[in-house]
Amino acid sequence: MSDMHSMTLSEIAAKLQSREISVEYVVQSCLDRIESTEPRVGALLSVQAEEALARAHAMDQSGPEADKPLWGVPMVLKDLLTTKGVPTTCASKILENFVPFYDATVVERLRDAGAVLLGKANMDEFAMGSSTENSAFKKTANPWDPERVPGGSSGGSGATVAACQCYGALGTDTGGSIRLPASFCGVVGLKPTYGRVSRFGMVAYGSSLDQIGPMTRSVEDAARVLQIIAGHDPKDSTSVNCEVPDYCAALGKEDLSGVRIGLPEEYWGEGLAPEVETACREAIAKAESLGAQTVPVKLSLTDYAIATYYIIAMAEASSNLSRFDGVRYGYRNKEADELIDMYTRSRTEGFGDEVQRRIIMGAYVLSSGYYDAYYRKAAQVRRLIRKDFEQAFEQCDVIAGPVCPTTAFRSGEKADPLQMYLMDIFTISLNLAGLPGMSLPVGLGSESQMPVGLQLMGPAFSEERLLSVADTLERALPPMPVPEM
Repeated sequence: MSDMHSMTLSEIAAKLQSREISVEYVVQSCLDRIESTEPRVGALLSVQAEEALARAHAMDQSGPEADKPLWGVPMVLKDLLTTKGVPTTCASKILENFVPFYDATVVERLRDAGAVLLGKANMDEFAMGSSTENSAFKKTANPWDPERVPGGSSGGSGATVAACQCYGALGTDTGGSIRLPASFCGVVGLKPTYGRVSRFGMVAYGSSLDQIGPMTRSVEDAARVLQIIAGHDPKDSTSVNCEVPDYCAALGKEDLSGVRIGLPEEYWGEGLAPEVETACREAIAKAESLGAQTVPVKLSLTDYAIATYYIIAMAEASSNLSRFDGVRYGYRNKEADELIDMYTRSRTEGFGDEVQRRIIMGAYVLSSGYYDAYYRKAAQVRRLIRKDFEQAFEQCDVIAGPVCPTTAFRSGEKADPLQMYLMDIFTISLNLAGLPGMSLPVGLGSESQMPVGLQLMGPAFSEERLLSVADTLERALPPMPVPEM
C-alpha cells in the first residue's frame, strides 16, 4: 500500500477496524517512515519503537475493538505531556532526564481509545517560541522546505504529521502554538476553548492561556481526536463540566447556507504578505460560493494584544517555572557550595536564553512597584479583548482571517525576539479571550510555494460549528498535496 502514509487518520482507522491491514504492519510502516525522514525533518525527540511494536502485536492478537475509535492508530505527543515511563523533557536541559510516573489525562484518553503512541515531538523549550528553534536538543525543519521553520512551539507535532510519520499528534497552544505550525506545515490544527480539554499532566507555561489540541491531516481527523480528549476532568480545576457534542455528526454538510463569516479589518491590513492574503481571500470566496455571507467586524484592540499577551504569559511563566530549581527533580549543578548558588547555577545552565528572558521579564512585571503598571493593566485589557470578540460574534457566527502575516520563514531569519513575537499577532487574542480557533490549510503561497492557513475563530465552546464550517470548506477546496520527502 504505497499511499498508506498519506492516508488520513479516519481512513487508516477504518482499514484497521476491518482488518484489511494489521496494527503491527501500520506501526512498522510509520517507524520505517520515521527512520527515512527524521534525518531531514528532526521532528521527534524520542521514539518508543519497541513499546509501540509490542502494543501493536498484542492488539493484533486480540482483534479490533469497535468501541475504540483510534484502535491501532499511530500518534505522537508533544514533549510536555507527561507520559508514564517515557522521558518528558519540554525540550529543555533542565528536564533532560525527567521520567514521569503517570500519564497526562489526554494521554490516558488516547490510550483508552486504542491509539498507539510512537514518540515525543520536538518543541520550543517550555513552549516558548514560534519556530521550534529554541529547543535545547535540535532544530526541526519544515517538511516542505528544510531551510524553513515548521512554526512553534508545537513545530515537532506539525512536522511529524506533515511528513507522514504518524496519523495525528497532540500539540499545545498558549498564543498560537498549534495554529501557527499547522499553517506553516499545511495541516489542520485546532485550539479548543479554554477548559474544554483537561490540562492535567501538561507542563504549564501560561496556566490561564494553555490548551491542548489535535494536529491532523483533515478536519474529520481533528474532530475524531477532539472527541476523545475533550470533556471534564476532576483532576483539573480549569476543566469545564459541560456536555461534549458529537463533533463528527456536525460534519458532511453540503453548503454553508446561513453561515455568517466575520472579516476583521485589523487582520487584513498592512504587513500581510500578498500571497497569504490572496490564498485566504480565495478560500473565503469559495465559502461565499457555498452560501456563506461575509460581514465586516471590528477587533479594535488587536494592536494591544501582543503587549498584553506577553506581560501575562511571561508573568505566569515566571511563576510556573519557579518549581524547576534543582532541588526536587531535573538538572542540578553539583559544584555549588551554597543553596542560592546551586539555584542560580542550575537554572542558568538548565534553561535556554529565551526561557531565561521570559522568566526575568515575568518577575519584573510582577514585582512590587510594577505590578499595577503592567500586570494589572494587562489583565484589564485582556477583559476588553474578550468583550471585543463577544461584540463581534453578535454580528457573525465565525470569524476568519490569516493565521500568520507570512508563510514559513527561513531558519535564523527572525533573530530579534521582537520580530519573532510579531508572528503571533493574529493568534494570541484568542488565547487571551479563551476562545476556540483552528487553522485550515487553503493552498500554497504563489511566491514561496509554502502552505497557507486560514484561521477560523468562534465563540466559547463552538468547536462543533468551527469543525462543520472547516469540513465543508475543506471538501470544496483543492486537496492539499503532501510534501515530497
